[in-house]
Amino acid sequence: MSKDQSQKNRPPVVAVMGHIDHGKSTLLDHIRKTNTTDREAGGITQRMSAYKVSRKNAEGSDVTITFLDTPGHEAFGALRSRGAKVADIAILVVAADEGAKPQTIEAYKCIKEAGLPFIIAMNKIDKPNANIDRTKQMLGDAEIFVEGWGGDIPAIGVSAITGAGVPELLDMVLLLADITDLKADMDGASDGVIIEAQNSKLKGIGATIIIKNGILKSGSFVVAGDAIAPTRIFEDFQGKPIKEGHPSDPVRITGFDKLPPVGEICVSVETKKDAEALAMQNREFMAKIEGAVTIGSENATVAIPIIIKASSTDVIEAIMHEMKKIKNERVCLKVVSTGIGFVSENDVKIATTKPDSVILGFDTKIDNGAKTLAERDKINIQTFDIIYKLTEWLEVYMKEKTPKMKEEEIHGKAKILKCFSVNKDKQVLGARVEEGMISLNDEVKIIRRDVELGRGRIRQLQQSKTEAKEVKEGLECGTMIESKIEIAPGDKIESFKIVER
Repeated sequence: MSKDQSQKNRPPVVAVMGHIDHGKSTLLDHIRKTNTTDREAGGITQRMSAYKVSRKNAEGSDVTITFLDTPGHEAFGALRSRGAKVADIAILVVAADEGAKPQTIEAYKCIKEAGLPFIIAMNKIDKPNANIDRTKQMLGDAEIFVEGWGGDIPAIGVSAITGAGVPELLDMVLLLADITDLKADMDGASDGVIIEAQNSKLKGIGATIIIKNGILKSGSFVVAGDAIAPTRIFEDFQGKPIKEGHPSDPVRITGFDKLPPVGEICVSVETKKDAEALAMQNREFMAKIEGAVTIGSENATVAIPIIIKASSTDVIEAIMHEMKKIKNERVCLKVVSTGIGFVSENDVKIATTKPDSVILGFDTKIDNGAKTLAERDKINIQTFDIIYKLTEWLEVYMKEKTPKMKEEEIHGKAKILKCFSVNKDKQVLGARVEEGMISLNDEVKIIRRDVELGRGRIRQLQQSKTEAKEVKEGLECGTMIESKIEIAPGDKIESFKIVER
């Protein structure tokens, strides 16, 4: 059977994300007609869960949607990011009575980084103070531009309590799924992603898996990292025993010999012997990664895992020698594996164990199995035949991955000449600008004898008794500074801005 023939349509997997109390779980409750929020600690989702619901499509046929209820609390940011990566579509829930919050922006960044199509669900439209236009404006202020407000992101008003707008939301999910044309490879072994794992005293070690490809059958074995389980205790999302699971299905398998890592790829094999061999292979892969060679700054905050395949060991040594010449204080390279010959499926499997891995091939080719696996798992493979081209590409890639740092940039200094009045934390002062320029609304440091006493903000500026927006070096001015620190003649102020570098 050709690859095209083995590819079949599959249901969408949808991550529901957003701020801690904007109603994600309550919305899912309405969709699946359950009441999990009453069982959650403080009404906050403490772990990721997956649920399957049925819905009629535009042709009137029954189709299913798998939902991931991802935690909204900031302590669960890692789980939320992982939820976005296993999903096909995201729903970003924003309360229509509160608008965008910092966790809304964080969830949006996870969605964008994962490259997911998404819908905004403006929840709580049943509340008296709900304001959809204001919510859209707040989203725009956060550079999330919805349809009709300068962008193309679908935004639907819903109420998790009354159900208003929920049918339209589900219809939009199915429309996005049709546009995305989701496929699964039905030929060969089944694989999926571990989205939660637990160790129960009564049942033992179990894990929830979202199946990505193939049909997972009872009587086989699954391997996640170096953890193994038989598919004897095999349940659907409702806890009912099943004989097989299909792509996009959330399934529960109990009986792992150790706790599998959340986010790990899970692969099915037919026999225990095959499972043990694959687990050993994965263990060896992990040992290689743990013994990785780091190239670059010891102070780096980001490490990019690198796998090198080349035509000879001499070439690999030459590549690593040239890589050491790349300078980046915030990003380093971690060579987790090297080898001679084609880029293989095993190389891609190593890459899947570490996020953001890059496979570099030099004077070699990529075998077909590795290509297919890399396309499916979105692994970055780059091939070169000139070393300086390889290092040039790496240098650019490292710059793209360099995290921004916030720094204080001083742009003006002034000396306080006189204190005219004090009213609570607002102080009217006379000053002379000694360096640079001070501006209205600048944040300032208050310096006395070269020691910073505290900070404040310039709320008013006057020059020659006329309101001014800025005063330049050498000029005297009147200013009102808002600060809890009492400023005295002789003190100095330094105005600064926060810049990202």
